[in-house]
Amino acid sequence: MTRLGIGDLEIVARERAYDGFFKLDKLQLRHRKFAGDWSATLTRELVLRHEAVGVLLYDPQLDAIALVEQFRTGAIENKNSPWILELVAGLIDRDETPPVVAARETQEEANCSVLALEPIYDFFMSPGGSNEYLHLFCARCDLQNAGGVHGLPEEHEDIRVHVFPYADAIALLQNGAVNNAITIIALQWLQLQRARLREQWR
Repeated sequence: MTRLGIGDLEIVARERAYDGFFKLDKLQLRHRKFAGDWSATLTRELVLRHEAVGVLLYDPQLDAIALVEQFRTGAIENKNSPWILELVAGLIDRDETPPVVAARETQEEANCSVLALEPIYDFFMSPGGSNEYLHLFCARCDLQNAGGVHGLPEEHEDIRVHVFPYADAIALLQNGAVNNAITIIALQWLQLQRARLREQWR
């Protein structure tokens, strides 16, 4: 199968439309179509974000998972709550690698150390309008004494850590209490990989 690539795209014009915490570019572009000809010039907006990491904290000895709970602006219209159960996560600075950020964010948000780290997937979060790219990991952690409220005050973080037995975490996934994509992906991955990880990380 022949796939279209970066050479099949032309950016006609690009301007910064908004330059705040998020950045927004307005683009005029055209691209080759599957039939071989070119599209008309299209106007599109692109939200620009740093690459990010997400980390599923798993303790194979306890067979337990830690999730964090925090307020999320994007969920303010959710009929249940704008506080979301999710993975430890954070943005990558230019001079950092994804594993370094995974370890840093695990310490800052959950007060836990990463004992081992396994990549899950790398993927675009919402490529219809954002360039955000996420590196997803599973971290082996000791969750025996995990819990409490953590986060960096200077970043206005107020993050509560919950430790769930594996079966309880999967029940949260199945009953819809987990409602964000990266946590759903990570928990479903763990369902497939749990036996291997418990053997590998024992």
